[in-house]
Amino acid sequence: MSLDIEEIRKILPHRYPFLLVDRVLELEPGRLAIGRKNVTANEPFFQGHWPHRSVMPGVLILEALAQVGSVMMLTMPEHRGSTGYFTGIDKARFRQQVVPGDTVELRTELKRTRGHFGIVSAQASVDGQVVAEAELMFALIADSDGASSEAAISVDTEA
Repeated sequence: MSLDIEEIRKILPHRYPFLLVDRVLELEPGRLAIGRKNVTANEPFFQGHWPHRSVMPGVLILEALAQVGSVMMLTMPEHRGSTGYFTGIDKARFRQQVVPGDTVELRTELKRTRGHFGIVSAQASVDGQVVAEAELMFALIADSDGASSEAAISVDTEA
């Protein structure tokens, strides 16, 4: 299954300039998700990172990976109506710079869960070359206002 930007917006609470996933190419809820981020020269973070040589901040690459991991988990029926929160990052490595014009493939695989906590293995690549990798820890917290639960339920995860 794949998701376009409108379907992603129904799942994630992030909005411009912090929504860092343009498309989910492959999705197996609770197991695997592969997303895409098209990096353009117009990204707001390039104004200050750095004006003389635009480089996507590593922390934002990790955030993009976390957003793809959140889509993977929040499309599971038992986690709809929740929001994913970072609880930790281990084994983070940055191998190559991401610059305007790059298309970043964002791959997350669930390693393990315990209740509403879990760990995903995450890897970002450009043109088949790994640019960043990490283990991301998360907590899935039910939304108290129910705002995202209605939207998340409307995403068809059976297709």
